[in-house]
Amino acid sequence: MRMDYKNGCLLCGAELVYLDAPQEMECALCHRTFMADAQCENGHFVCNECHAGGAIAVITEICRQTDNRDPLELAVEIMRQPSIHMHGPEHHVLVGSVLVAAYRNCGGEVDLDRALAEVARRGQQVPGGVCGFWGCCGAAVSAGMFVSVVSGSTPMKEDEWGLSNLMTSAALRKIGEIGGPRCCKRDSFIAIQEAVAFSAEHFGVQMELPAHVSCEFIPLNAQCIGRRCPFHPAKG
Repeated sequence: MRMDYKNGCLLCGAELVYLDAPQEMECALCHRTFMADAQCENGHFVCNECHAGGAIAVITEICRQTDNRDPLELAVEIMRQPSIHMHGPEHHVLVGSVLVAAYRNCGGEVDLDRALAEVARRGQQVPGGVCGFWGCCGAAVSAGMFVSVVSGSTPMKEDEWGLSNLMTSAALRKIGEIGGPRCCKRDSFIAIQEAVAFSAEHFGVQMELPAHVSCEFIPLNAQCIGRRCPFHPAKG
């Protein structure tokens, strides 16, 4: 039975345990078999698709309807929704989606419905845990997807191809400089901030940002890095 805890295992709330090597596991929800890197302390494994669940639809619908010009404020609004967990691959869709929506609301030329659908499609291909296992945080990749989508980049483009990779690298550098362990909220905030600056510089579209972000999700994160985080309330 799915209990859908906000943090940890969706079924029981226990902490995740990351394995030294991938193992074949059955998803406790859809019962399909995957090679997986983690399970909870009680042995439950939930695949990326089931973990994101209805979160993708929630992200897309809010971004489709919003007139918010501040992607970070919009991200926090979405993160408060019950279907968005403290950590999880839904953030790989969330970052690019809020950026596309705010970009359009600030005058950027983009087909919103098509762009949101494409960010959702691409973002769902980035599995959970890539920050540690691939050395490439999914929040940063999602910011790169935003640039790719609004610029029309493909593997054969020139300037657009370069911009997409520069966006991802700018976000990754800031994320990596702080260090781990992972926090999907912190990394998403950083990626969004970097993307706002990038959009203004390269596209001439100035999205809005709050003067300061004070993270409200600390109680949900057992691995919070405290005052090392630029969004810790003590930094306000």
